[in-house]
Amino acid sequence: MKTYQLCVLIGLVLRVHSGPVTPSIDDKDLHHKDDEEFAKNYLKKLYNMEEENELSFGRKISEMSLKLGEMQQFFGLKVTGTLDDETMEMMKKPRCGVPDVASYRARPLTYKWSTNKLTYRIENYTPDMSIAEVDNSIEKALQVWARVTPLRFTRIYSGVADIMISFFVRDHRDGSPFDGPNGILAHAFFPSPGIGGDAHFDDDETFTFKSSRGYNLFLVAAHEFGHSLGLEHSNVPGALMFPTYSYTDVDKFVLPRDDVNRIQALYGSNTEKPVDPDKPEPTPPVTPNACDPNLVLDAVTTLRGEKIFFKNRFFWRSHPQLTSIEQHLITFFWPQLPNSIDAAFEDPSADRVYIFKGQKVWALNGYDIVKRLNLGSFRLPASVKRIDAALYDINSRKVLFFVGRSYYSYDMDRRVMDRGSPKPVEQIFPGMSGKVTAAFQENGNTYLFSGARAFRFSNGRLVNVLRSNQFLRC
Repeated sequence: MKTYQLCVLIGLVLRVHSGPVTPSIDDKDLHHKDDEEFAKNYLKKLYNMEEENELSFGRKISEMSLKLGEMQQFFGLKVTGTLDDETMEMMKKPRCGVPDVASYRARPLTYKWSTNKLTYRIENYTPDMSIAEVDNSIEKALQVWARVTPLRFTRIYSGVADIMISFFVRDHRDGSPFDGPNGILAHAFFPSPGIGGDAHFDDDETFTFKSSRGYNLFLVAAHEFGHSLGLEHSNVPGALMFPTYSYTDVDKFVLPRDDVNRIQALYGSNTEKPVDPDKPEPTPPVTPNACDPNLVLDAVTTLRGEKIFFKNRFFWRSHPQLTSIEQHLITFFWPQLPNSIDAAFEDPSADRVYIFKGQKVWALNGYDIVKRLNLGSFRLPASVKRIDAALYDINSRKVLFFVGRSYYSYDMDRRVMDRGSPKPVEQIFPGMSGKVTAAFQENGNTYLFSGARAFRFSNGRLVNVLRSNQFLRC
């Protein structure tokens, strides 16, 4: 009897609050039990958890604690072995359910097709999209992998293909029934005879063509086809084969470097010349390395005691009580924020963080977007099209907006721009050389970033110059 591994996308669990009602103790206990049950099912499905192991000397060790530690290590979270809020938050993100434990196996399994010429067949369609949109999404998702390998995909319209693609609801007789809206999105099977390579999509979900609403079929299918071709999950944030689902602009999608390296390790590279030699293939995006000595950050801000460092479509979280940092995609926490932001600052008295990109501004309360503004909201002149950095001074309650080698000073209380703005940066930060690209304050120190360096000022005097990545604990 053939055994196989299954990839399931677990949808985001939504909590709807009807109003500011304080939960009772019984409600809290019930909520905790629900979370614990959810976590147990998650770990059983994705980390091969059983129940408990009995030790020979009569004590019990919680396998759940061990499996929580594995899951936390995989996602780069603080390894506590306990079901803390951060771990629960990660568990409830939309994701693919192929086990994440391949890296913990002594001898990882290898799945691979024995031929580079594969067939696929679309057996039926979802009513969410037109037939042409589904066809386009599926073909485009397969070409993601064909573009960087010798693999070639041919569509057939009858008979059994290597990759059979179907939309189902509930029990569809493959041993893994779908569960309705906002649960399992899809599943796929690793290369093998029979059902191997097949991809099933839950037709109770809302699939979309190019919208960020619902679940984008191209992105879901491209991930699933990675498994259909033999790839396990990656623990590199930003990789297509990272377990959690996140939306990205499908028209600008380029297969990340981690995925390119891993699929080419199985099948080799594409030796064919590009169709248009005058239009070279785009460079695969790379997940930024916190310990890169030449790292140039896009923006830095504090957030309720943490420090947030932005770079491209990623950010790092650094908490003073933790020894490690976490790296995430911006869209994991703020799906509506853009990539490669210009600036950010926190107003702690209002519990607001402001994110800047071009003329647009987003006001955040924790991980919720509460208001949309523009540069004009801060009385910046129309001639300023974008800012390079922003800094909230906790003593004066003024925000400094850095543009080139000058700064504008904005009074948050009176909502007016200070007279005489703009002024040279060196006027208040003597010794600051270069354009300010990021800034924040901490423990009475002001840090101004320029390129890969950070200038530390205290009481208006330059104290020393650091590498940017020193804040990322390298």
